[in-house]
Amino acid sequence: MNRGKNAAAMLVCDLAGEVLSTFGQVRLRVFGTSMVPSILPGDLISVQRVGVSEISTGEIVLFSRDGRMFAHRVVNPDGGVNDALLTTRGDRLCHNDAPVSSSELLGRVTSIGRGNFQRHPALCLSGWERLIARLLRRSDQATYLYVRIVRFLQQGGSNECQQSAGGRECQV
Repeated sequence: MNRGKNAAAMLVCDLAGEVLSTFGQVRLRVFGTSMVPSILPGDLISVQRVGVSEISTGEIVLFSRDGRMFAHRVVNPDGGVNDALLTTRGDRLCHNDAPVSSSELLGRVTSIGRGNFQRHPALCLSGWERLIARLLRRSDQATYLYVRIVRFLQQGGSNECQQSAGGRECQV
């Protein structure tokens, strides 16, 4: 990541952390694919401030590390009261993240907005979602295709195209 992007990402992390500490909740747009199929790029997540001791296995948390934010599922809450840590992993990823400390934890994901729909995050993947996640771990192209197909189906299969100065633009 270049220096300008890194500074901007750190500023966004700091701002999200400040909003959470001041107001107790924040809504953020997701850009990554680590949580596909649970959370897709473009989804809007609502995050509520909580402490590490309030988090259970299966919940999705938002944490900040190295100037970036991650929304990943808790696979194991570790440690005691003073040194509480969370082990997390993206649903589409093969390996656990480094343990998340209380100073890195921003909050718990309480809802996921996609299009006109809002839902609470599930504590575990369904059988189909586990199968899809396993398949998508093997290929970024398959993940990209999956996201495009889901978006297309959400729009009712309509391919919205419009004429622009540079030619025809379609959104799927």
